[in-house]
Amino acid sequence: MASGSKPKSAGDRNEPVHTDDGHNSSSASRSNLASMSKTLLAPFAHKKADSTRILSDLAPVIMTPRMMHAAATVTSRSRGGINGVLNGSARMDFASLGRAPMRLTLGSRRVTSRDLQIVEAKEELLSAEVPEPEGIASDVSLLRGFNATIPSSDRNRTRRRQVRNVDTRNVGSRQGLLTRGTSDEEEQGEERRSVTSEDGALVVGPGKKKGKRKPRESLSTTKLLGKEELSRQAQEIIRDRENLHVRRSLIASEIAEVESKIVALSEIRHRLEQDLLKTHEDELELDDELEGVRERLEFEEISSKQQKATSVRTPQVAPSRRRKGPVFLPSEHDELPPAVAFMTLEGHISPITALDFSEPYGVLVSSSQDDTQPRVWDLMTGSEISRLRGHRGAVKCIQVEDNLCLTGSDDGSARLWNLGAVEDDWERASLSDVAEEDGDQDGELVEKPNGIWCGNSSQAGTDSDGPCLRRLEGHSKAVTALYFEDDCLVTGASDKTLRQWDLTTGQCVLTMDILWAISHSSIGAAGASSSAPLFPGLAAAGANFAVPTPPYADGSWEMYQDFVGAVQFWGYGLVSGSGDGAVRMWDMRTGQAHRTLAGHTGPVTCLQFDEIHIASGSLDKSIRIWDVRMGSTFETIKYDHGVTCLQFDSRKVIAATGENSIKIYNRTTMQHSALTTNGHTRPVQRLRYMDRYLVSGGRDATVKVWTL
Repeated sequence: MASGSKPKSAGDRNEPVHTDDGHNSSSASRSNLASMSKTLLAPFAHKKADSTRILSDLAPVIMTPRMMHAAATVTSRSRGGINGVLNGSARMDFASLGRAPMRLTLGSRRVTSRDLQIVEAKEELLSAEVPEPEGIASDVSLLRGFNATIPSSDRNRTRRRQVRNVDTRNVGSRQGLLTRGTSDEEEQGEERRSVTSEDGALVVGPGKKKGKRKPRESLSTTKLLGKEELSRQAQEIIRDRENLHVRRSLIASEIAEVESKIVALSEIRHRLEQDLLKTHEDELELDDELEGVRERLEFEEISSKQQKATSVRTPQVAPSRRRKGPVFLPSEHDELPPAVAFMTLEGHISPITALDFSEPYGVLVSSSQDDTQPRVWDLMTGSEISRLRGHRGAVKCIQVEDNLCLTGSDDGSARLWNLGAVEDDWERASLSDVAEEDGDQDGELVEKPNGIWCGNSSQAGTDSDGPCLRRLEGHSKAVTALYFEDDCLVTGASDKTLRQWDLTTGQCVLTMDILWAISHSSIGAAGASSSAPLFPGLAAAGANFAVPTPPYADGSWEMYQDFVGAVQFWGYGLVSGSGDGAVRMWDMRTGQAHRTLAGHTGPVTCLQFDEIHIASGSLDKSIRIWDVRMGSTFETIKYDHGVTCLQFDSRKVIAATGENSIKIYNRTTMQHSALTTNGHTRPVQRLRYMDRYLVSGGRDATVKVWTL
């Protein structure tokens, strides 16, 4: 047999030979692989069913959209390649997919088991503590919430509708709606027929008898669903209702989350708006600082020229009430807390009626209601350094510019003082403050500016020995308001006149009659003429003017008798506030009132104006900011009590409003604030500030110094 066989050629050796041994070897290799897989996966066999069930429920929730897309693409493809790798595994789930060392190419990106690494950490995830939810979600589990979001109720409703459908062939036959005709034999055919639905429900329909028409029965009686089907539907409905409750709770929680986000976004927007307003306020502050630097530069240039040419006049500094920008402050001021009264000046025995100071930590002059001698204070030490002796009545108004001070009194006079000479006069007056009788013709005793009584002082305009540089007399009643710049002074008095003075000569150069202006006024706001008082309290304007003030915060009140509350001029333009509630604009070249701003219903007690706006305060408990260009009210600020004093700039308005605190109104943010810390114990009546330095006087007879 061996000899009879032919040797095989080389070509025959290369041909594949199919033998039973090759088939047995491949079967053995597959069985070895299967046994090896069982051996490796044996420790996890008892957990496979639970993990597969849990992960199949959790996967749509915990997987990212990218992973969901990849998994959906894998399941939609043919599993032949995967089955080839796993050698016949009939089912691919997330657990086996995560553990299989496979690489799939989806589009242009290769997806590996790293994309499903969350499956690898299922043991840690299942053993980790899940934080308890708050609010509505505390009653809803993760799986229940996921199941509630699946539109199972729609599918169950559709299935129940299909079950309740009844097969009736003759629906619409009279109208010809049937596309398929039925013969009379088919209509009269079988007596009863049974129909089985897809869920196994039995449908029994009545047959028709020949020769007799049976009345139409209700569709609900033509189909029997059975107890099992009805129980199933009841359970589905109950489950759907529970899912609706869960979905309602989830929607409500989402609405609450959206509302909280809206609130958070509103807070963020509010903060951004405040930041925007702060930037605008910083811009205004920089503008004021730039204006102050320019004024200082101009002053220093003039000073340098004055040193070169002695014939040049001493430069005049812009009045402090119109001065802008920061002022010079000691470094210790920055260490003080803001909005706190850090100094109290005591010495007066009655309410403060007027005050003013030259500069922060400079010289302060204050007067009280029952004191005829204004007091001079050193703001650096807080001590009284002198008194201004000369007036025979209470001082109603004060203005201080550098070393010059002007005072107006109830005696109808105004005096110009040199504050640089008050210390020497204080020393002399402390030694010889006695009354002397002068050998005068009429023998009248009058008081000299240095406090010494002498005769016929009305003829004396100056006093070379004392600090009083000039005495200005002409008003018949109390001088209640004044304002001066350079050598020009304007005073307002209770005799209802305004007077313009030349401080160089001490002569009155112009008199403006307010009563004449009232009788010939043209109301700027209304555009109509009126000679009647603007409010009933002015019926006796021609006689003594007196109106009761609104009660202060402590309940006290008094009679207000200052017919002219405030005056201020700029160039040839003069503005006055009077007891008839009107703000008048005068031309100082002609002495005529060319515009009257009506709006206040009480006497105007204070005012200030710049290039564009006029701010006026009144006993009608309001501050009005007027537009000079339009002659109308730009803004109105309301308070609970009468306004007795104010000062404003481009950023804020600071006012004394009959309360123990000082009111601050931010013109940029339109917010109100108050200074109360270590403040007055009775209502504030007067105030004055420069930059971050403020001085106030109250009805408690004290003067407070504040930081801003």
